[in-house]
Amino acid sequence: MATVTRSGVVGVLATVARWIGLVFALILAVHVLLAMGDANPDNGITRFFATTADWVVLAFKNLFTPENAKLRVLVNYGLAALFWLVVSAVLSRLIRRLA
Repeated sequence: MATVTRSGVVGVLATVARWIGLVFALILAVHVLLAMGDANPDNGITRFFATTADWVVLAFKNLFTPENAKLRVLVNYGLAALFWLVVSAVLSRLIRRLA
């Protein structure tokens, strides 16, 4: 039977933290692409990504309020995607260092 080592558990936790950030950033990026491409808002896929992105965007949703709706989505949701990429990378490295 294999024993679980501390470094193995830490590695898994760091990887999970990184993947969560990547998935959140991907959801936000897909939402931006659908919004910029004028995807049908009544389509199930578009609704799924819009609803999920609204949950993941946090306080970035109305950070900037340009008149153009597409630009507003691009800037705010794009900034949130970058936030998740940076936070997950930093968190992953921090977890690995604490091991």
